[in-house]
Amino acid sequence: MIVQKLLWVGVFLLALSAPVLAVNAEERAVYHAFVFEMGSGSTEDGETLSNWDFDGWIGTDETKLWLKSAGERTDGVTESADFWAMYSASIDTFWDFQIGIRHATQAEALTYGVVGLEGLAPYLFETQAHLLVSEDDDISAILRQENEFLVTQKLIFRPYVELQFFAQNVAELGVGSGLSNAELGVQTRYEISRAFAPYIDLSYQRSFGKTAQFARSHGDARGAFVATLGVALLF
Repeated sequence: MIVQKLLWVGVFLLALSAPVLAVNAEERAVYHAFVFEMGSGSTEDGETLSNWDFDGWIGTDETKLWLKSAGERTDGVTESADFWAMYSASIDTFWDFQIGIRHATQAEALTYGVVGLEGLAPYLFETQAHLLVSEDDDISAILRQENEFLVTQKLIFRPYVELQFFAQNVAELGVGSGLSNAELGVQTRYEISRAFAPYIDLSYQRSFGKTAQFARSHGDARGAFVATLGVALLF
């Protein structure tokens, strides 16, 4: 299957990153940057939720091991969780090419092969664009853009948008072809220090097309407003 080839390529390239991390610091500096966010809040329907988001890397200016994880729990039940591991290589001043694997546990557990780009688009939009192929050969894509605006040196305003697309209907996951889900939000955080920043996040999540039909058939709303209070840790 296509995904098996991508997975083997991803594992091979991830293995290549190991020697990079072990390089003598005098020959090539090894850096790291990780951000962990955790929060809790509620939807407009009164459901309680909690979530986490982990994103970071370790490596050099040219090559990195990039790790990501995100998940959400509603009324104490884990609705979704995913874990990424990618080899990331610089291809331009502001852009990295990435390849690796993603394991997700939404509706059912699936592993994906991943290829994509991460970098800085015009007007300082931080961009993540990834193409995914599941072990069932289902093809999807995730596009995320965000920007940061300093109100003061400590108060930061971060609007963001995330779009998810599928190339086909996948009834097992409750998604349809085309634009399936979108999230538009803004996070406002106050950096007490660079390592500790409480935040409030307001977002609107909505499903589209066949995905919205799947949601309605299961008694779920097509869209929802979500408010979350949390803290971001940098290390």
